[in-house]
Amino acid sequence: MPAFAPALPDQDAMSALTALRVLSIIPPMTQLNTPYPSTAYLTGFLRAQGVAAMQEDLALALVLELFSTQGLPAIHVRAEAMPAPMRSPQLQHFLACYPQYLATVDRVIAFLQGRDTTLAHRIASRGFLPEGARFAALDNYVDPDDPYGGDPLAWAFGALGTYDRARHLATLYLNDLADVLREAVDPRFEFVRYAESLAMAQPTFEPLAQALTAVPSLVDETLARLVEASVTRHRPDVLLLSVPFPGSVYAAFRIAQTVRQRWPKIRIVLGGGFVNTELRELREPRVFDYFDFITLDDGERPLLALLDHLDGRRAAGCLVRTYVREEGQVRYYNWPEPDVPFAEVGTPTWDGLPIDRYLSLLDMLNPMHRLWSDGRWNKLTVAHGCYWKKCSFCDVSLDYISRYETASAELLVDRIEAVIAETGQTGFHFVDEAAPPKMLKALAEELLRRRVTISWWGNVRFEKSFTPELCRLLAESGCIAISGGLEVASDRLLKLMKKGVSVDQVARVTHAFTEAGILVHAYLMYGFPTQTVQDTVDALEYVRQLFENGCIQSGFFHRFVCTVHSPVGQDPAAYGVQLRPLPDITFAKNDVGFIDPTGTDHEAMGRALNKALYNYMHGIGLDLDVRQWFDVRVPKPRVARQFIVRALQAQ
Repeated sequence: MPAFAPALPDQDAMSALTALRVLSIIPPMTQLNTPYPSTAYLTGFLRAQGVAAMQEDLALALVLELFSTQGLPAIHVRAEAMPAPMRSPQLQHFLACYPQYLATVDRVIAFLQGRDTTLAHRIASRGFLPEGARFAALDNYVDPDDPYGGDPLAWAFGALGTYDRARHLATLYLNDLADVLREAVDPRFEFVRYAESLAMAQPTFEPLAQALTAVPSLVDETLARLVEASVTRHRPDVLLLSVPFPGSVYAAFRIAQTVRQRWPKIRIVLGGGFVNTELRELREPRVFDYFDFITLDDGERPLLALLDHLDGRRAAGCLVRTYVREEGQVRYYNWPEPDVPFAEVGTPTWDGLPIDRYLSLLDMLNPMHRLWSDGRWNKLTVAHGCYWKKCSFCDVSLDYISRYETASAELLVDRIEAVIAETGQTGFHFVDEAAPPKMLKALAEELLRRRVTISWWGNVRFEKSFTPELCRLLAESGCIAISGGLEVASDRLLKLMKKGVSVDQVARVTHAFTEAGILVHAYLMYGFPTQTVQDTVDALEYVRQLFENGCIQSGFFHRFVCTVHSPVGQDPAAYGVQLRPLPDITFAKNDVGFIDPTGTDHEAMGRALNKALYNYMHGIGLDLDVRQWFDVRVPKPRVARQFIVRALQAQ
């Protein structure tokens, strides 16, 4: 038993919680166009409790340091050091055009930050930037019969559209430089998935441990300098590292390594989506050579308990959802205290983050798809968790899905107004698992009642509650785009998935959004248990018709992955599959292989699906038989060519 049990602090007591200084860091890599919201939420919450809380985005800082006139020479030195026979054409191009890269890199970054907009004219001229291998993709857009004389970007931007055209070219330029960095400096580097293979579903810590003891790369050295500058500037007593994805884990450990070596008295805490999903059965003591504490699920209550503990007012046994190392062994403490209600987590703050230095990238010309990388969106949550929480592929057993809570529309608009006042920007991305229709309706009405002007987009379930009337109301309140899961586009498999929707229903709902002027993105899936080749071909035909009839404008196919926290992973027999045995796991546990008796070659299916979808998003090939996208023989679709048309006529 713990030495003593703390009383639950009331709000007045919270205001004088601790004198400890807390620094939250976003580690590389997350995203470049807008801050990942975890530190903004935690910083806002802690400040509301009277804690001296700061935050920094080292993901953005690392990219800005590497791709600059200060960082590029170091990349150039390493590129020149590579033996000539080992240099790719892209690396050879970089070395040959290095003076031009050095002369343009700072200006391109400033342009992508929106600080030098007139440069668009020179970039769009195609004579200003050195053009490497990434620019070859432009050839895919050339139509010799088009009215613009074969201009590869005219179909997307027309005779005008200079600014967007230039941002697309500048994004290709930046991707060229990332390819050079990957080849000459660090093969693991990605703008989003940085070294993710070292952490994602790794049963043991060994691959990560070996990488952390290897000779630091230029990327590692640059990150270490940024960490040292940040800690020197803020002088924290506690450092929080939030890792939402496997692609930010390696850098988080490198940050912790640097701090541990230079400032051993700073307490270092690890949390975030990756931890909440993959480290729930952590048994590896070596992780605590880098971190003092690891917390699970929402961070507010564990952090209050942890700060109490560090102030000497709470025993270790009274920590909440927290791993520690004691006597060489990993211990997990979870003192039973209620989570901070969603309505009381407060308003996130972006104070301390350089909101005018994020990069608006335009890597995909599709008008809906670009939203993920284009523009600085204030990220907020309409509700905690998922109101449906039944989908069989989803981690419905975990807190971030299973604990559903809402706040009033009045409180949500209060938060929106506070964020606008702080940032001066009115774009919002609601990052819910699935925003509930009733809450969106109430939110829209409150925005209109208070005449708050914003532009917003978010994720929903394509359920029948989204009537044409509701879609028009959402559009009037500022909704510009919606994403949602169509998944397998097969009624049989949608029923097995427990999605609670059908293909014809999705068609009607997405069409209602489109008719209201709202762009629609569909999340799509292949490789679900018992999915046959015929199912896959039929699903692609449904998707083709949805594009053809203007129901959706964008989509993304991803391969189904069985996780241990999903209904499929917990009851595979109910889905007709058998799980493969997992090895002894001491580190990350999430993905689990399975044996599907259908024996479908989903790898081959995926190549065709993604090729078709890429073309559909650019308005190409919508009149082709879907079988033409496959490089293996597949059966004719069983779906009537007018299925979606008839579904829309039936509404």
